[in-house]
Amino acid sequence: MLAGPLHTWIKRHITVRQRLERMCTSYLLFLMVATTKHSLKEAARFSCLHPSLFSKLLQSHAKVAITTLEHLSKTQARQFAKALQRVHGLPWKIAILIDATLQHRASLHPENTQTFNHGKGYVIGHQWTNVVLGLGDMLIPLKPIPFYSKRYCQAHGLAYHSEHERVVAYLRALDLEDYIGAYDRREVLVLADSGYDNKKIEKAIADKGWHFIIALSKTRSVKSEALSLSTPPSQQWCHIDTFFRRHRRLKWDTIRLATSGNKRKRMDFRVRHTSGYLRSVGKVELVCSERCNRPDGRRKYLACNDLRATARQIVTGYRMRWAVELFHKCVKQHLGFEEVATHGFDAVMSHVHWVYCAYILLHMSPPGLSPGNQSIGDKQRALQQGLADKEKRHILQKLTQIDGVQRYKDELRQALGFPRHLQNSMKGLGVPGNSSLAPSERLPHTPCRAGGPGLDFVEETRLHKLMNALRTRLRIHEPGGRGNTTQQGIPVLRRKPTVCLDVTSIVVYSYGYNSDKIVQLVAH
Repeated sequence: MLAGPLHTWIKRHITVRQRLERMCTSYLLFLMVATTKHSLKEAARFSCLHPSLFSKLLQSHAKVAITTLEHLSKTQARQFAKALQRVHGLPWKIAILIDATLQHRASLHPENTQTFNHGKGYVIGHQWTNVVLGLGDMLIPLKPIPFYSKRYCQAHGLAYHSEHERVVAYLRALDLEDYIGAYDRREVLVLADSGYDNKKIEKAIADKGWHFIIALSKTRSVKSEALSLSTPPSQQWCHIDTFFRRHRRLKWDTIRLATSGNKRKRMDFRVRHTSGYLRSVGKVELVCSERCNRPDGRRKYLACNDLRATARQIVTGYRMRWAVELFHKCVKQHLGFEEVATHGFDAVMSHVHWVYCAYILLHMSPPGLSPGNQSIGDKQRALQQGLADKEKRHILQKLTQIDGVQRYKDELRQALGFPRHLQNSMKGLGVPGNSSLAPSERLPHTPCRAGGPGLDFVEETRLHKLMNALRTRLRIHEPGGRGNTTQQGIPVLRRKPTVCLDVTSIVVYSYGYNSDKIVQLVAH
């Protein structure tokens, strides 16, 4: 596929060794365009390369993908950090979203898989803890945190750490100055759900001078300000749900927030707010929130270590965490986050990092895209349409040259890999081409890509109808296993024939003895 300007644009934004430029840019471009399946075979068919090259790239060059993601995330973060504004009128400008997602296994026995249950049944696959940097309305994925099982750590000589321990080490090593330059630490907000309600994580955030809004589990121990002054530090702690039941004197306040969707609906919340102490962390603002139109049991308990924040600001800030869920949906639905059928975990890690690189590149306004707030799917379809139009213009340019038709025919014959003596011998068969078929039996002209089996697929139902019409006109019959058709004088199609009628005729690929299913039928 012709993608010269896009290849050049991608090379300009990534820093890889020269011998890996072609493979890296081809794989990134494949992830950036719209396709039905993100597999290595599809990547090879798209790029006219062998699948083993992409397999080796993912398995042997995981560090290249990691360094490329770090370079792209820092480049985009510096660009958006030049004009930082407060998010939704809140006292914070920088948001760090932490959330985990599951990657279903795409092969039977991949490495480092484990059985997870996050409330919607058991899932066999990999777990990734994503750390996303939010600058205004832009989400920038940082290097994700992989989860290593105990068996994988034992087999590879690694020290086992839990997810919370890895998050703590990640936050302590994270240097935001490398991404956005100098900043005010009081303007950084870390958002996480109740799965990260851990005192070590909260203390690691507080030690860096950042603020956090974290959903608390129902069993998290808290204490009121009055009790903290009159009781020892180790006594009179109670669970957060029990704490709000005991303090029923705290009145409910109703706040109304606007949604970010196209319909612009409003959501009503009931909140109760007070100051208290979070065990092993310190003084925080505690909020009990629930939807007005939902029954009891759907309450959220939030904790914020920014003592200046109001209840409305805390609830509004926590709702920003939903952006990371939309990020997970986007990379899974459009960029093939889960579609990597490899055995080694290094290849899975490389694929995940390349997916995040493609997500960043799609938000950098690649050539051929009109500026505007488009979704990832719209951008992919626009790139795909631009590549198809460029290929058609290239074919039209070749055909309008002197002897362009014959040279293009020779180029297609050479690309199909059909021997010259067989090409000449097939011309004398007198078999009708596409022009001699009935209008309902003709196929529209579809440009061919190099690589033979790398041609575009046609819908299977239409293939059967067209192939039956061709068999009738060519008087070709595949035996059904009963009777001897050769005695009736009917030609028999056996083994693996490849019929090349002409460059402007139809190329038929079929395989399997006594098979009626046609793998590919393309009109040239």
